[in-house]
Amino acid sequence: MLLHIVARGRIGRGPEADLVARYVKRLAWPVKITELPDTGGRLPPPELQMRTVMLDETGEMLGSMAFADRLGRWRDDGVREARFLIGAADGFDDASRTQADLLLSFGRATWPHLLARTMLAEQLWRATSILANHPYHREG
Repeated sequence: MLLHIVARGRIGRGPEADLVARYVKRLAWPVKITELPDTGGRLPPPELQMRTVMLDETGEMLGSMAFADRLGRWRDDGVREARFLIGAADGFDDASRTQADLLLSFGRATWPHLLARTMLAEQLWRATSILANHPYHREG
């Protein structure tokens, strides 16, 4: 299953970009990152057998095991792509939220999109490690 991160804003160079690259490089699953401008730009068209996850402070706060279980169920059900959307500074509107298959929160605090992208990349690596029965809690 393709893990597709679609983020508003450019990450550029810096420590956040290094951390995202570090976790993406570790992922055994295919990964794609699409960056959109802060405003405008279009999301890639939806694919068949795709799940849309929006990072949103109002979403579910899943632990790492529950997040891994969700990804594993989607994979086992034949989902081809899990698309993770990271919004701009104002997040997503109510109409967009209703179209998501999952609203995912990293807590009730508002996170800068660069840190949200880093945390998402780490959680994707952790979840896929759990699903592969690797000792996910160790960062060897």
